[in-house]
Amino acid sequence: MAYAKKIVLHLQSTNRPGLDALIEEFMRDGVRYVGVVGPDCALVEDLIDWICLGPCDGTRPSYDMLTAWHENDPLEVAIKVAAQISGDFQGHSLGDQVQVVSIG
Repeated sequence: MAYAKKIVLHLQSTNRPGLDALIEEFMRDGVRYVGVVGPDCALVEDLIDWICLGPCDGTRPSYDMLTAWHENDPLEVAIKVAAQISGDFQGHSLGDQVQVVSIG
Protein backbone atom coordinates (compact mmCIF):
# COMPACT_ATOMS: atom_id res chain seq x y z
CA MET A 1 0.00 0.00 0.00
CA ALA A 2 1.38 3.40 -0.93
CA TYR A 3 0.72 6.11 1.65
CA ALA A 4 -0.07 9.79 1.02
CA LYS A 5 2.59 12.37 1.91
CA LYS A 6 0.44 13.61 4.82
CA ILE A 7 -0.94 11.16 7.37
CA VAL A 8 -3.19 11.55 10.38
CA LEU A 9 -2.52 8.58 12.64
CA HIS A 10 -5.74 7.90 14.55
CA LEU A 11 -5.08 5.93 17.73
CA GLN A 12 -8.13 3.90 18.72
CA SER A 13 -6.65 2.79 22.07
CA THR A 14 -3.37 2.67 23.95
CA ASN A 15 -2.61 -0.60 22.17
CA ARG A 16 -0.26 0.18 19.26
CA PRO A 17 0.53 -3.09 17.50
CA GLY A 18 3.16 -2.82 14.78
CA LEU A 19 3.88 0.90 15.23
CA ASP A 20 7.58 0.50 14.37
CA ALA A 21 6.82 -1.40 11.17
CA LEU A 22 4.11 1.09 10.21
CA ILE A 23 6.48 4.06 10.56
CA GLU A 24 9.11 2.19 8.52
CA GLU A 25 6.45 1.80 5.79
CA PHE A 26 5.68 5.53 6.00
CA MET A 27 9.37 6.32 5.52
CA ARG A 28 9.65 3.87 2.63
CA ASP A 29 6.66 5.52 0.91
CA GLY A 30 8.00 9.05 1.41
CA VAL A 31 5.51 10.28 4.03
CA ARG A 32 6.56 13.78 5.10
CA TYR A 33 4.00 14.63 7.82
CA VAL A 34 2.29 12.58 10.54
CA GLY A 35 -0.21 14.15 12.92
CA VAL A 36 -1.24 11.88 15.79
CA VAL A 37 -4.64 12.00 17.50
CA GLY A 38 -6.11 9.78 20.22
CA PRO A 39 -5.00 8.19 23.51
CA ASP A 40 -1.29 8.71 24.33
CA CYS A 41 -0.83 10.75 21.13
CA ALA A 42 2.03 12.82 22.61
CA LEU A 43 3.92 9.65 23.54
CA VAL A 44 3.34 8.11 20.11
CA GLU A 45 4.50 11.31 18.40
CA ASP A 46 7.74 11.09 20.41
CA LEU A 47 8.13 7.42 19.44
CA ILE A 48 7.74 8.32 15.76
CA ASP A 49 10.46 10.96 16.12
CA TRP A 50 12.80 8.39 17.70
CA ILE A 51 12.08 5.85 14.96
CA CYS A 52 12.84 8.51 12.34
CA LEU A 53 16.17 9.27 14.00
CA GLY A 54 17.32 5.78 13.13
CA PRO A 55 19.31 3.20 15.06
CA CYS A 56 22.16 4.38 17.29
CA ASP A 57 24.60 2.19 15.37
CA GLY A 58 24.12 4.29 12.24
CA THR A 59 22.90 1.41 10.08
CA ARG A 60 20.15 3.66 8.68
CA PRO A 61 20.34 7.42 8.20
CA SER A 62 17.79 9.60 9.95
CA TYR A 63 14.60 10.47 8.09
CA ASP A 64 13.11 13.99 8.03
CA MET A 65 9.43 13.83 8.94
CA LEU A 66 7.35 16.61 10.46
CA THR A 67 5.21 15.31 13.33
CA ALA A 68 2.53 16.79 15.59
CA TRP A 69 0.16 15.58 18.26
CA HIS A 70 -3.43 16.63 18.92
CA GLU A 71 -4.14 15.63 22.51
CA ASN A 72 -7.47 17.37 22.99
CA ASP A 73 -8.50 17.71 19.36
CA PRO A 74 -11.02 15.55 17.52
CA LEU A 75 -9.95 13.69 14.39
CA GLU A 76 -11.55 16.34 12.16
CA VAL A 77 -9.28 19.07 13.56
CA ALA A 78 -6.17 16.96 13.03
CA ILE A 79 -7.22 16.41 9.41
CA LYS A 80 -7.78 20.16 8.89
CA VAL A 81 -4.34 20.96 10.31
CA ALA A 82 -2.71 18.39 8.04
CA ALA A 83 -4.56 19.79 5.04
CA GLN A 84 -3.25 23.28 5.79
CA ILE A 85 0.39 22.16 5.62
CA SER A 86 1.31 23.05 2.11
CA GLY A 87 4.10 23.99 -0.18
CA ASP A 88 7.43 22.30 -0.26
CA PHE A 89 8.74 20.47 2.81
CA GLN A 90 12.39 19.47 2.47
CA GLY A 91 12.12 19.36 -1.32
CA HIS A 92 9.00 17.18 -1.42
CA SER A 93 5.70 18.46 -2.77
CA LEU A 94 3.04 17.56 -0.21
CA GLY A 95 -0.10 18.14 -2.25
CA ASP A 96 -3.55 18.31 -0.70
CA GLN A 97 -4.28 14.67 0.08
CA VAL A 98 -4.49 13.68 3.76
CA GLN A 99 -4.77 10.01 4.57
CA VAL A 100 -6.16 8.76 7.89
CA VAL A 101 -4.56 5.58 9.22
CA SER A 102 -6.15 3.98 12.30
CA ILE A 103 -4.39 1.60 14.68
CA GLY A 104 -5.21 0.00 18.02
